[in-house]
Amino acid sequence: MNNLDYGVIGNCRTAALISKRGSLDWLCFPDFDSPSIFAKILDENIGGCFSIEPEGEYNCSQKYLQGTNILCTTFECSSGAFEVMDFMPRYKTGDESVDYYLPAEIYRYIRVLRGKPVFKVNYSPALNYGRHKASHTVGVNYIRTSPEGDERESLYLYSSLNLETILDGKSIALTGEEFFLISYNQKLVDVDIRRVYLEYSRTKVYWLNWVNRSKKFRKYEDEVERSMLILKLMSFQPTGAVLAALTTSIPETIGEVRNWDYRFCWLRDGSMSIETLLSMGHRGAARRFINFVKSIIRSKGDTFQIMYGIRGERELTEYTLDHLAGYENSKPVRVGNAAYNQKQNDSLGYLMDVIYKYYLYFPGTLDEIEDMWEVVKNIVRTVYEEWRSPDQGIWEIRNSMSHFVFSKVMCWVALDRAVKIAELTGKYNYADNWAREAGVIRKDIFDNGWKECLGSFSQTYSNLELDSSLLLMEEYGFIEASDPKYMSTVKAIRDNLLHNGLMYRYKAEDDFGKPTSAFTICTFWLIRALYVTGEREQATELFNEILKYSNHLGLFSEDLDFNSKRQLGNFPQAYSHLALINTVELLSEEKIRSRFIRP
Repeated sequence: MNNLDYGVIGNCRTAALISKRGSLDWLCFPDFDSPSIFAKILDENIGGCFSIEPEGEYNCSQKYLQGTNILCTTFECSSGAFEVMDFMPRYKTGDESVDYYLPAEIYRYIRVLRGKPVFKVNYSPALNYGRHKASHTVGVNYIRTSPEGDERESLYLYSSLNLETILDGKSIALTGEEFFLISYNQKLVDVDIRRVYLEYSRTKVYWLNWVNRSKKFRKYEDEVERSMLILKLMSFQPTGAVLAALTTSIPETIGEVRNWDYRFCWLRDGSMSIETLLSMGHRGAARRFINFVKSIIRSKGDTFQIMYGIRGERELTEYTLDHLAGYENSKPVRVGNAAYNQKQNDSLGYLMDVIYKYYLYFPGTLDEIEDMWEVVKNIVRTVYEEWRSPDQGIWEIRNSMSHFVFSKVMCWVALDRAVKIAELTGKYNYADNWAREAGVIRKDIFDNGWKECLGSFSQTYSNLELDSSLLLMEEYGFIEASDPKYMSTVKAIRDNLLHNGLMYRYKAEDDFGKPTSAFTICTFWLIRALYVTGEREQATELFNEILKYSNHLGLFSEDLDFNSKRQLGNFPQAYSHLALINTVELLSEEKIRSRFIRP
Protein backbone atom coordinates (compact mmCIF):
# COMPACT_ATOMS: atom_id res chain seq x y z
CA MET A 1 0.00 0.00 0.00
CA ASN A 2 1.36 3.39 -1.01
CA ASN A 3 1.14 5.66 2.03
CA LEU A 4 2.80 8.74 0.54
CA ASP A 5 6.05 7.44 1.97
CA TYR A 6 8.02 10.44 0.82
CA GLY A 7 10.50 12.76 2.39
CA VAL A 8 10.57 16.40 1.37
CA ILE A 9 13.54 18.66 0.77
CA GLY A 10 13.50 22.31 -0.25
CA ASN A 11 14.95 25.79 0.17
CA CYS A 12 11.92 28.14 0.16
CA ARG A 13 12.09 28.51 -3.60
CA THR A 14 11.13 25.01 -4.70
CA ALA A 15 10.94 21.54 -3.21
CA ALA A 16 11.23 17.85 -4.09
CA LEU A 17 9.67 14.59 -2.95
CA ILE A 18 11.99 11.62 -2.48
CA SER A 19 10.56 8.16 -1.94
CA LYS A 20 11.33 5.82 0.92
CA ARG A 21 13.64 3.98 -1.49
CA GLY A 22 15.53 7.09 -2.51
CA SER A 23 13.84 7.89 -5.82
CA LEU A 24 13.33 11.56 -6.67
CA ASP A 25 9.72 11.41 -7.89
CA TRP A 26 8.51 15.05 -7.80
CA LEU A 27 10.38 18.26 -8.58
CA CYS A 28 9.30 21.52 -10.18
CA PHE A 29 12.02 23.85 -11.47
CA PRO A 30 12.88 26.60 -10.90
CA ASP A 31 10.01 27.44 -8.51
CA PHE A 32 7.28 25.64 -6.56
CA ASP A 33 4.66 26.29 -9.23
CA SER A 34 6.86 25.69 -12.29
CA PRO A 35 6.26 22.68 -14.55
CA SER A 36 7.68 19.45 -13.19
CA ILE A 37 10.85 17.79 -14.42
CA PHE A 38 10.25 14.68 -12.29
CA ALA A 39 6.63 13.60 -11.77
CA LYS A 40 6.66 9.84 -11.30
CA ILE A 41 4.24 10.37 -8.44
CA LEU A 42 1.65 11.34 -11.09
CA ASP A 43 2.60 8.81 -13.76
CA GLU A 44 4.77 5.75 -13.15
CA ASN A 45 5.71 5.43 -16.82
CA ILE A 46 6.23 8.89 -18.28
CA GLY A 47 6.42 11.16 -15.24
CA GLY A 48 10.18 10.92 -14.87
CA CYS A 49 12.38 10.15 -11.86
CA PHE A 50 15.96 10.03 -10.61
CA SER A 51 16.62 6.82 -8.71
CA ILE A 52 19.71 5.10 -7.32
CA GLU A 53 19.33 1.33 -7.45
CA PRO A 54 21.83 -1.08 -5.83
CA GLU A 55 22.38 -4.39 -7.58
CA GLY A 56 20.51 -7.39 -6.19
CA GLU A 57 18.32 -7.33 -3.12
CA TYR A 58 18.66 -4.29 -0.90
CA ASN A 59 17.03 -2.57 2.04
CA CYS A 60 16.49 1.12 2.63
CA SER A 61 15.95 3.23 5.71
CA GLN A 62 15.32 6.95 5.80
CA LYS A 63 15.54 9.79 8.27
CA TYR A 64 16.12 13.52 8.49
CA LEU A 65 19.30 14.79 10.06
CA GLN A 66 18.06 16.04 13.43
CA GLY A 67 16.97 19.66 13.31
CA THR A 68 17.36 20.03 9.53
CA ASN A 69 15.63 19.49 6.20
CA ILE A 70 18.49 17.30 4.97
CA LEU A 71 17.15 13.86 4.10
CA CYS A 72 19.34 10.79 4.58
CA THR A 73 18.51 7.52 2.79
CA THR A 74 20.64 4.52 3.73
CA PHE A 75 21.03 1.62 1.30
CA GLU A 76 22.10 -1.83 2.55
CA CYS A 77 23.01 -4.46 -0.02
CA SER A 78 25.16 -7.59 -0.26
CA SER A 79 28.19 -5.68 -1.54
CA GLY A 80 28.12 -3.00 1.15
CA ALA A 81 26.21 0.02 2.40
CA PHE A 82 26.04 3.72 1.58
CA GLU A 83 23.95 6.76 2.36
CA VAL A 84 22.58 9.53 0.17
CA MET A 85 22.18 12.99 1.67
CA ASP A 86 19.60 14.95 -0.32
CA PHE A 87 19.26 18.70 0.17
CA MET A 88 18.69 22.03 -1.53
CA PRO A 89 21.16 24.77 -0.55
CA ARG A 90 19.79 27.48 1.72
CA TYR A 91 21.77 29.88 3.92
CA LYS A 92 22.26 33.55 4.66
CA THR A 93 24.80 35.53 2.66
CA GLY A 94 24.54 38.89 4.40
CA ASP A 95 22.83 40.90 7.09
CA GLU A 96 19.73 41.99 5.18
CA SER A 97 16.50 39.99 5.25
CA VAL A 98 16.79 39.36 1.52
CA ASP A 99 20.36 38.08 1.68
CA TYR A 100 19.78 34.36 1.15
CA TYR A 101 21.31 31.84 -1.22
CA LEU A 102 18.53 29.59 -2.53
CA PRO A 103 19.35 28.36 -6.03
CA ALA A 104 17.19 25.98 -8.02
CA GLU A 105 19.49 23.06 -7.23
CA ILE A 106 19.45 19.63 -5.61
CA TYR A 107 22.53 17.92 -4.25
CA ARG A 108 22.68 14.17 -3.81
CA TYR A 109 25.77 13.65 -1.64
CA ILE A 110 26.81 9.97 -1.43
CA ARG A 111 29.01 8.43 1.28
CA VAL A 112 30.19 4.82 1.64
CA LEU A 113 29.45 3.24 5.00
CA ARG A 114 31.04 -0.17 4.42
CA GLY A 115 32.22 -2.47 1.66
CA LYS A 116 32.20 -1.59 -2.02
CA PRO A 117 28.53 -1.24 -2.94
CA VAL A 118 27.47 -1.37 -6.58
CA PHE A 119 24.50 0.52 -7.99
CA LYS A 120 22.98 1.85 -11.19
CA VAL A 121 21.44 5.25 -11.81
CA ASN A 122 18.12 5.84 -13.53
CA TYR A 123 18.27 9.49 -14.54
CA SER A 124 15.07 10.16 -16.49
CA PRO A 125 13.92 13.79 -16.48
CA ALA A 126 10.54 14.36 -18.12
CA LEU A 127 10.35 18.07 -18.83
CA ASN A 128 7.21 20.22 -18.66
CA TYR A 129 5.04 17.66 -16.84
CA GLY A 130 6.32 14.94 -19.17
CA ARG A 131 4.94 16.64 -22.27
CA HIS A 132 8.33 16.94 -23.97
CA LYS A 133 10.72 14.18 -24.93
CA ALA A 134 14.10 14.82 -23.33
CA SER A 135 17.31 15.13 -25.32
CA HIS A 136 20.65 14.64 -23.50
CA THR A 137 23.94 16.27 -24.46
CA VAL A 138 27.16 15.39 -22.63
CA GLY A 139 29.35 18.45 -22.11
CA VAL A 140 32.81 18.74 -20.59
CA ASN A 141 31.54 18.39 -17.02
CA TYR A 142 27.76 18.10 -17.24
CA ILE A 143 24.79 16.43 -18.88
CA ARG A 144 22.47 19.01 -20.41
CA THR A 145 18.87 17.89 -20.82
CA SER A 146 16.53 19.86 -23.08
CA PRO A 147 13.21 19.39 -24.84
CA GLU A 148 13.93 17.90 -28.25
CA GLY A 149 14.72 20.71 -30.67
CA ASP A 150 14.69 23.45 -28.00
CA GLU A 151 17.75 24.14 -25.87
CA ARG A 152 16.34 27.24 -24.17
CA GLU A 153 14.77 25.30 -21.29
CA SER A 154 17.72 23.17 -20.25
CA LEU A 155 18.53 21.25 -17.10
CA TYR A 156 22.07 20.41 -15.99
CA LEU A 157 23.40 17.38 -14.13
CA TYR A 158 26.88 17.56 -12.65
CA SER A 159 28.56 14.57 -11.03
CA SER A 160 31.87 13.22 -9.80
CA LEU A 161 30.93 9.96 -11.55
CA ASN A 162 31.36 9.20 -15.23
CA LEU A 163 28.60 10.98 -17.13
CA GLU A 164 28.27 8.40 -19.92
CA THR A 165 27.99 5.62 -17.33
CA ILE A 166 25.16 7.52 -15.64
CA LEU A 167 23.22 8.01 -18.88
CA ASP A 168 23.74 4.40 -19.97
CA GLY A 169 22.55 3.05 -16.64
CA LYS A 170 25.70 0.96 -16.19
CA SER A 171 26.96 -0.43 -12.89
CA ILE A 172 28.96 1.89 -10.64
CA ALA A 173 31.24 0.62 -7.84
CA LEU A 174 31.28 3.08 -4.97
CA THR A 175 34.60 3.50 -3.18
CA GLY A 176 34.40 6.93 -1.53
CA GLU A 177 32.41 10.15 -1.53
CA GLU A 178 30.57 11.05 -4.73
CA PHE A 179 27.86 13.50 -5.72
CA PHE A 180 25.16 14.47 -8.16
CA LEU A 181 24.05 18.06 -8.62
CA ILE A 182 20.87 18.88 -10.54
CA SER A 183 20.84 22.55 -11.47
CA TYR A 184 18.36 24.66 -13.38
CA ASN A 185 21.25 26.88 -14.47
CA GLN A 186 24.67 26.13 -15.84
CA LYS A 187 27.19 26.53 -13.02
CA LEU A 188 29.78 29.29 -13.25
CA VAL A 189 31.94 27.82 -10.48
CA ASP A 190 33.70 24.46 -10.46
CA VAL A 191 31.71 21.84 -8.60
CA ASP A 192 33.75 19.19 -6.83
CA ILE A 193 33.34 17.18 -3.63
CA ARG A 194 34.79 20.02 -1.55
CA ARG A 195 32.18 22.42 -2.91
CA VAL A 196 29.45 19.88 -2.23
CA TYR A 197 30.58 19.44 1.38
CA LEU A 198 30.67 23.21 1.83
CA GLU A 199 27.09 23.58 0.56
CA TYR A 200 26.01 20.67 2.74
CA SER A 201 27.62 22.19 5.84
CA ARG A 202 26.24 25.68 5.24
CA THR A 203 22.75 24.32 4.72
CA LYS A 204 22.95 22.09 7.78
CA VAL A 205 24.04 25.00 10.00
CA TYR A 206 21.27 27.22 8.63
CA TRP A 207 18.54 24.73 9.55
CA LEU A 208 20.04 24.00 12.98
CA ASN A 209 20.14 27.71 13.78
CA TRP A 210 16.59 28.21 12.53
CA VAL A 211 15.23 25.37 14.67
CA ASN A 212 17.14 26.63 17.69
CA ARG A 213 15.09 29.84 17.58
CA SER A 214 11.80 27.93 17.91
CA LYS A 215 9.91 27.54 21.16
CA LYS A 216 10.46 24.16 22.81
CA PHE A 217 8.02 21.79 24.50
CA ARG A 218 8.45 19.10 27.11
CA LYS A 219 6.21 16.69 25.17
CA TYR A 220 5.86 16.15 21.42
CA GLU A 221 9.00 18.18 20.72
CA ASP A 222 10.10 15.99 17.78
CA GLU A 223 6.68 16.25 16.12
CA VAL A 224 6.59 20.02 16.52
CA GLU A 225 10.13 20.44 15.25
CA ARG A 226 9.46 18.45 12.09
CA SER A 227 6.20 20.28 11.47
CA MET A 228 7.93 23.64 11.85
CA LEU A 229 10.67 22.62 9.42
CA ILE A 230 8.12 21.46 6.87
CA LEU A 231 6.13 24.67 7.20
CA LYS A 232 9.27 26.71 6.67
CA LEU A 233 9.97 24.78 3.46
CA MET A 234 6.53 25.75 2.19
CA SER A 235 7.11 29.49 2.31
CA PHE A 236 8.22 31.26 -0.87
CA GLN A 237 11.17 33.44 0.11
CA PRO A 238 10.89 36.05 -2.66
CA THR A 239 7.38 37.15 -1.59
CA GLY A 240 6.58 35.57 1.80
CA ALA A 241 3.63 33.57 0.43
CA VAL A 242 2.84 30.26 2.14
CA LEU A 243 1.81 27.30 -0.03
CA ALA A 244 -1.07 25.03 0.93
CA ALA A 245 0.89 21.97 -0.26
CA LEU A 246 3.80 21.10 -2.54
CA THR A 247 1.93 18.89 -5.00
CA THR A 248 -0.95 18.83 -7.40
CA SER A 249 -3.63 16.20 -7.94
CA ILE A 250 -2.88 13.68 -5.21
CA PRO A 251 -6.49 12.48 -4.84
CA GLU A 252 -8.62 12.73 -1.72
CA THR A 253 -9.88 9.24 -2.58
CA ILE A 254 -8.16 6.78 -4.94
CA GLY A 255 -9.92 6.54 -8.29
CA GLU A 256 -12.10 9.60 -7.74
CA VAL A 257 -11.86 13.09 -9.22
CA ARG A 258 -11.32 15.29 -6.13
CA ASN A 259 -7.83 16.13 -7.36
CA TRP A 260 -6.62 19.72 -7.01
CA ASP A 261 -3.52 21.84 -7.46
CA TYR A 262 -2.47 23.20 -4.05
CA ARG A 263 0.70 25.08 -5.01
CA PHE A 264 -0.91 28.42 -4.18
CA CYS A 265 -1.44 30.68 -1.20
CA TRP A 266 -4.83 30.64 0.54
CA LEU A 267 -5.56 33.50 2.94
CA ARG A 268 -7.27 30.93 5.17
CA ASP A 269 -4.07 28.90 5.63
CA GLY A 270 -1.92 32.00 5.83
CA SER A 271 -3.91 33.52 8.68
CA MET A 272 -3.29 30.44 10.80
CA SER A 273 0.37 30.39 9.78
CA ILE A 274 0.89 33.91 11.12
CA GLU A 275 -0.27 33.00 14.59
CA THR A 276 1.70 29.75 14.62
CA LEU A 277 4.92 31.40 13.46
CA LEU A 278 4.55 34.19 15.98
CA SER A 279 3.80 31.86 18.86
CA MET A 280 6.79 29.68 17.93
CA GLY A 281 9.19 32.63 17.87
CA HIS A 282 9.56 33.28 14.13
CA ARG A 283 8.57 36.91 13.71
CA GLY A 284 10.60 37.28 10.51
CA ALA A 285 8.58 34.66 8.62
CA ALA A 286 5.36 36.18 9.93
CA ARG A 287 6.44 39.64 8.82
CA ARG A 288 7.20 38.36 5.32
CA PHE A 289 3.69 36.96 5.03
CA ILE A 290 2.23 40.25 6.23
CA ASN A 291 4.25 41.95 3.49
CA PHE A 292 2.80 39.48 0.99
CA VAL A 293 -0.70 40.43 2.07
CA LYS A 294 0.16 44.11 1.72
CA SER A 295 1.54 43.48 -1.77
CA ILE A 296 -1.62 41.77 -3.07
CA ILE A 297 -3.83 44.63 -1.89
CA ARG A 298 -2.44 47.34 -4.14
CA SER A 299 -5.16 49.93 -3.72
CA LYS A 300 -8.05 50.67 -1.40
CA GLY A 301 -10.48 49.80 -4.18
CA ASP A 302 -9.14 46.28 -4.83
CA THR A 303 -11.47 43.31 -4.64
CA PHE A 304 -10.47 40.32 -2.54
CA GLN A 305 -9.82 36.70 -3.48
CA ILE A 306 -9.65 33.58 -1.35
CA MET A 307 -6.26 32.63 -2.81
CA TYR A 308 -3.39 33.97 -4.88
CA GLY A 309 -0.38 32.75 -6.79
CA ILE A 310 2.86 32.69 -4.83
CA ARG A 311 3.91 35.98 -6.48
CA GLY A 312 0.49 37.52 -5.90
CA GLU A 313 -1.04 36.40 -9.21
CA ARG A 314 -4.81 36.77 -9.32
CA GLU A 315 -5.59 34.52 -12.30
CA LEU A 316 -4.97 30.83 -11.58
CA THR A 317 -6.61 29.30 -14.64
CA GLU A 318 -7.23 25.58 -14.22
CA TYR A 319 -6.58 22.99 -16.93
CA THR A 320 -5.94 19.25 -17.04
CA LEU A 321 -2.89 17.24 -18.13
CA ASP A 322 -4.69 14.42 -19.89
CA HIS A 323 -1.49 12.64 -20.94
CA LEU A 324 -0.66 11.81 -17.31
CA ALA A 325 -2.25 8.74 -15.73
CA GLY A 326 -2.58 10.39 -12.32
CA TYR A 327 -1.61 9.19 -8.86
CA GLU A 328 -2.51 5.48 -8.83
CA ASN A 329 -4.48 6.15 -12.03
CA SER A 330 -6.67 8.79 -10.37
CA LYS A 331 -7.49 11.33 -13.05
CA PRO A 332 -7.59 14.17 -13.82
CA VAL A 333 -4.23 15.79 -13.15
CA ARG A 334 -4.89 19.52 -12.77
CA VAL A 335 -2.71 22.60 -13.04
CA GLY A 336 -4.15 25.83 -11.70
CA ASN A 337 -7.18 26.05 -9.44
CA ALA A 338 -10.57 27.35 -10.55
CA ALA A 339 -11.51 28.07 -6.93
CA TYR A 340 -9.60 31.36 -7.15
CA ASN A 341 -12.69 33.13 -8.48
CA GLN A 342 -15.16 31.55 -6.10
CA LYS A 343 -17.23 33.56 -3.69
CA GLN A 344 -16.21 32.51 -0.20
CA ASN A 345 -17.30 35.06 2.35
CA ASP A 346 -15.32 33.40 5.12
CA SER A 347 -12.08 34.58 3.46
CA LEU A 348 -12.83 38.16 4.53
CA GLY A 349 -12.53 37.08 8.16
CA TYR A 350 -9.11 35.50 7.67
CA LEU A 351 -7.86 38.54 5.80
CA MET A 352 -8.98 40.94 8.52
CA ASP A 353 -7.47 38.65 11.13
CA VAL A 354 -4.11 38.96 9.35
CA ILE A 355 -4.43 42.75 9.16
CA TYR A 356 -5.25 42.89 12.87
CA LYS A 357 -1.98 41.07 13.55
CA TYR A 358 -0.22 43.63 11.36
CA TYR A 359 -1.48 46.42 13.59
CA LEU A 360 -0.51 44.50 16.73
CA TYR A 361 2.94 43.31 15.78
CA PHE A 362 4.29 44.97 12.62
CA PRO A 363 2.86 48.46 12.20
CA GLY A 364 4.83 50.34 9.59
CA THR A 365 5.28 54.02 8.97
CA LEU A 366 2.33 56.39 9.27
CA ASP A 367 1.63 56.32 5.54
CA GLU A 368 1.67 52.49 5.53
CA ILE A 369 -0.69 52.37 8.51
CA GLU A 370 -3.02 54.78 6.75
CA ASP A 371 -2.86 52.72 3.55
CA MET A 372 -3.84 49.64 5.53
CA TRP A 373 -6.67 51.54 7.25
CA GLU A 374 -8.20 52.19 3.83
CA VAL A 375 -7.99 48.45 3.14
CA VAL A 376 -9.74 47.76 6.45
CA LYS A 377 -12.60 50.07 5.47
CA ASN A 378 -12.82 48.40 2.05
CA ILE A 379 -13.11 44.94 3.63
CA VAL A 380 -15.78 46.20 6.00
CA ARG A 381 -17.74 47.66 3.06
CA THR A 382 -17.48 44.29 1.32
CA VAL A 383 -18.75 42.47 4.42
CA TYR A 384 -21.70 44.85 4.68
CA GLU A 385 -22.53 44.15 1.01
CA GLU A 386 -21.98 40.39 1.01
CA TRP A 387 -22.71 38.80 4.37
CA ARG A 388 -26.43 38.34 3.74
CA SER A 389 -25.71 36.56 0.42
CA PRO A 390 -25.01 32.84 -0.14
CA ASP A 391 -21.51 31.70 -0.99
CA GLN A 392 -19.48 28.54 -1.72
CA GLY A 393 -18.06 28.18 1.76
CA ILE A 394 -14.83 27.00 3.33
CA TRP A 395 -14.98 23.68 1.46
CA GLU A 396 -15.14 25.35 -1.95
CA ILE A 397 -18.35 23.75 -3.23
CA ARG A 398 -17.98 24.21 -6.98
CA ASN A 399 -21.46 24.22 -8.46
CA SER A 400 -23.80 25.67 -5.88
CA MET A 401 -24.05 28.36 -3.20
CA SER A 402 -25.70 28.33 0.21
CA HIS A 403 -25.95 30.36 3.38
CA PHE A 404 -23.09 28.58 5.15
CA VAL A 405 -23.10 29.20 8.89
CA PHE A 406 -19.33 29.28 9.15
CA SER A 407 -19.10 31.87 6.38
CA LYS A 408 -21.44 34.08 8.41
CA VAL A 409 -19.28 33.50 11.50
CA MET A 410 -16.17 34.63 9.63
CA CYS A 411 -18.00 37.74 8.41
CA TRP A 412 -18.60 38.47 12.08
CA VAL A 413 -14.87 37.84 12.69
CA ALA A 414 -14.01 40.38 9.98
CA LEU A 415 -16.06 43.06 11.73
CA ASP A 416 -14.90 42.03 15.19
CA ARG A 417 -11.24 42.46 14.17
CA ALA A 418 -12.11 45.70 12.36
CA VAL A 419 -13.60 47.02 15.61
CA LYS A 420 -10.38 46.16 17.45
CA ILE A 421 -8.29 47.87 14.75
CA ALA A 422 -10.50 50.96 14.95
CA GLU A 423 -10.01 51.04 18.71
CA LEU A 424 -6.23 50.68 18.31
CA THR A 425 -6.19 53.67 15.94
CA GLY A 426 -8.57 55.79 18.02
CA LYS A 427 -11.42 55.67 15.47
CA TYR A 428 -14.11 54.99 18.06
CA ASN A 429 -17.01 56.16 15.91
CA TYR A 430 -16.11 53.49 13.32
CA ALA A 431 -15.72 50.93 16.09
CA ASP A 432 -19.20 51.67 17.44
CA ASN A 433 -20.87 51.43 14.03
CA TRP A 434 -19.07 48.23 13.05
CA ALA A 435 -19.78 46.63 16.43
CA ARG A 436 -23.50 47.20 15.86
CA GLU A 437 -23.38 45.47 12.47
CA ALA A 438 -21.36 42.62 14.00
CA GLY A 439 -24.18 42.27 16.52
CA VAL A 440 -26.69 42.01 13.69
CA ILE A 441 -24.66 39.20 12.07
CA ARG A 442 -24.33 37.41 15.38
CA LYS A 443 -28.09 37.52 16.00
CA ASP A 444 -28.77 36.31 12.45
CA ILE A 445 -26.51 33.29 13.00
CA PHE A 446 -28.22 32.35 16.25
CA ASP A 447 -31.66 32.86 14.73
CA ASN A 448 -31.03 30.89 11.52
CA GLY A 449 -28.01 28.69 12.14
CA TRP A 450 -28.98 27.11 15.47
CA LYS A 451 -31.25 24.08 15.02
CA GLU A 452 -32.99 23.00 18.21
CA CYS A 453 -33.89 19.64 16.68
CA LEU A 454 -30.17 18.90 16.22
CA GLY A 455 -29.00 20.48 19.43
CA SER A 456 -26.37 22.08 17.22
CA PHE A 457 -25.58 24.76 14.71
CA SER A 458 -26.04 23.36 11.20
CA GLN A 459 -23.90 23.53 8.08
CA THR A 460 -26.22 25.98 6.33
CA TYR A 461 -29.26 28.00 7.24
CA SER A 462 -31.46 25.72 5.12
CA ASN A 463 -30.23 22.21 5.97
CA LEU A 464 -29.83 19.97 9.00
CA GLU A 465 -26.32 18.74 8.17
CA LEU A 466 -23.35 19.04 10.49
CA ASP A 467 -19.98 20.49 9.51
CA SER A 468 -16.57 20.28 11.19
CA SER A 469 -15.84 23.94 10.47
CA LEU A 470 -18.41 24.86 13.15
CA LEU A 471 -15.92 23.65 15.75
CA LEU A 472 -13.90 26.80 15.00
CA MET A 473 -16.64 29.12 16.26
CA GLU A 474 -15.00 29.11 19.70
CA GLU A 475 -11.42 29.43 18.50
CA TYR A 476 -12.25 32.59 16.53
CA GLY A 477 -14.00 34.11 19.52
CA PHE A 478 -17.58 33.97 18.24
CA ILE A 479 -18.82 31.89 21.16
CA GLU A 480 -17.44 30.86 24.55
CA ALA A 481 -16.35 27.27 25.12
CA SER A 482 -18.65 27.17 28.14
CA ASP A 483 -21.72 28.25 26.17
CA PRO A 484 -24.28 25.38 26.25
CA LYS A 485 -24.96 25.81 22.52
CA TYR A 486 -21.28 25.36 21.68
CA MET A 487 -20.88 22.39 24.02
CA SER A 488 -23.93 20.78 22.47
CA THR A 489 -22.63 21.50 18.95
CA VAL A 490 -19.29 19.83 19.76
CA LYS A 491 -21.09 16.75 21.06
CA ALA A 492 -23.36 16.54 18.00
CA ILE A 493 -20.46 16.94 15.57
CA ARG A 494 -18.37 14.36 17.40
CA ASP A 495 -21.22 11.84 17.46
CA ASN A 496 -22.09 12.41 13.80
CA LEU A 497 -18.77 13.04 12.02
CA LEU A 498 -16.17 11.12 14.06
CA HIS A 499 -15.60 7.73 12.45
CA ASN A 500 -12.85 5.24 13.31
CA GLY A 501 -10.99 7.95 15.20
CA LEU A 502 -11.03 10.43 12.29
CA MET A 503 -13.31 13.24 11.19
CA TYR A 504 -15.43 13.86 8.12
CA ARG A 505 -15.58 17.45 6.96
CA TYR A 506 -19.30 16.85 6.46
CA LYS A 507 -21.45 13.99 5.22
CA ALA A 508 -23.76 16.00 3.00
CA GLU A 509 -23.63 15.12 -0.70
CA ASP A 510 -21.87 17.80 -2.74
CA ASP A 511 -21.21 18.24 -6.45
CA PHE A 512 -18.85 15.22 -6.42
CA GLY A 513 -21.00 12.94 -4.26
CA LYS A 514 -20.47 12.13 -0.60
CA PRO A 515 -16.98 12.55 0.88
CA THR A 516 -15.35 9.20 1.65
CA SER A 517 -12.06 10.19 3.32
CA ALA A 518 -11.16 11.98 6.54
CA PHE A 519 -9.92 15.55 6.34
CA THR A 520 -6.89 15.54 8.63
CA ILE A 521 -7.22 19.03 10.10
CA CYS A 522 -10.82 18.38 11.17
CA THR A 523 -9.63 15.80 13.68
CA PHE A 524 -7.27 18.41 15.14
CA TRP A 525 -10.21 20.83 15.34
CA LEU A 526 -12.23 18.26 17.27
CA ILE A 527 -9.30 17.69 19.64
CA ARG A 528 -9.25 21.41 20.47
CA ALA A 529 -13.02 21.57 20.85
CA LEU A 530 -13.06 18.60 23.22
CA TYR A 531 -10.18 20.03 25.22
CA VAL A 532 -11.69 23.47 25.76
CA THR A 533 -15.08 21.98 26.67
CA GLY A 534 -13.56 19.84 29.40
CA GLU A 535 -13.08 16.51 27.59
CA ARG A 536 -9.32 16.65 28.03
CA GLU A 537 -8.68 12.93 28.36
CA GLN A 538 -10.49 12.09 25.13
CA ALA A 539 -8.75 15.00 23.38
CA THR A 540 -5.33 13.69 24.38
CA GLU A 541 -6.22 10.14 23.35
CA LEU A 542 -7.36 11.31 19.91
CA PHE A 543 -4.19 13.34 19.45
CA ASN A 544 -1.89 10.48 20.38
CA GLU A 545 -3.80 8.26 17.98
CA ILE A 546 -3.64 10.59 14.98
CA LEU A 547 0.12 11.02 15.43
CA LYS A 548 0.44 7.32 14.55
CA TYR A 549 -0.98 8.01 11.10
CA SER A 550 1.85 10.24 9.86
CA ASN A 551 4.26 8.69 7.40
CA HIS A 552 7.64 7.22 8.38
CA LEU A 553 9.15 10.70 8.69
CA GLY A 554 6.33 12.33 10.64
CA LEU A 555 4.74 14.08 7.63
CA PHE A 556 1.02 14.55 7.03
CA SER A 557 -0.99 14.99 3.86
CA GLU A 558 -4.45 16.54 3.56
CA ASP A 559 -6.59 13.42 4.03
CA LEU A 560 -6.60 9.96 5.61
CA ASP A 561 -8.48 6.81 4.70
CA PHE A 562 -10.92 5.96 7.49
CA ASN A 563 -10.14 2.24 7.49
CA SER A 564 -6.55 1.71 6.35
CA LYS A 565 -5.36 5.10 7.68
CA ARG A 566 -3.27 5.57 4.54
CA GLN A 567 -2.49 9.17 3.64
CA LEU A 568 -4.33 10.79 0.75
CA GLY A 569 -4.56 14.25 -0.77
CA ASN A 570 -1.83 16.76 -1.53
CA PHE A 571 1.39 16.40 0.39
CA PRO A 572 2.69 17.63 2.70
CA GLN A 573 -0.22 19.77 3.81
CA ALA A 574 0.55 23.05 5.59
CA TYR A 575 -2.86 23.08 7.27
CA SER A 576 -2.28 19.66 8.87
CA HIS A 577 1.13 20.61 10.27
CA LEU A 578 -0.09 23.99 11.51
CA ALA A 579 -2.90 22.27 13.37
CA LEU A 580 -0.49 19.75 14.89
CA ILE A 581 1.65 22.55 16.32
CA ASN A 582 -1.35 24.47 17.61
CA THR A 583 -2.68 21.32 19.26
CA VAL A 584 0.60 20.66 21.07
CA GLU A 585 0.52 24.23 22.36
CA LEU A 586 -3.02 23.64 23.57
CA LEU A 587 -2.28 20.30 25.26
CA SER A 588 0.76 21.90 26.86
CA GLU A 589 -1.59 24.59 28.18
CA GLU A 590 0.60 27.14 26.43
CA LYS A 591 -2.24 28.65 24.41
CA ILE A 592 -5.76 28.10 25.66
CA ARG A 593 -6.91 31.65 24.91
CA SER A 594 -8.99 32.24 21.84
CA ARG A 595 -7.10 33.87 18.99
CA PHE A 596 -9.14 37.08 19.15
CA ILE A 597 -7.75 38.10 22.55
CA ARG A 598 -5.05 40.73 22.35
CA PRO A 599 -1.79 39.54 23.96
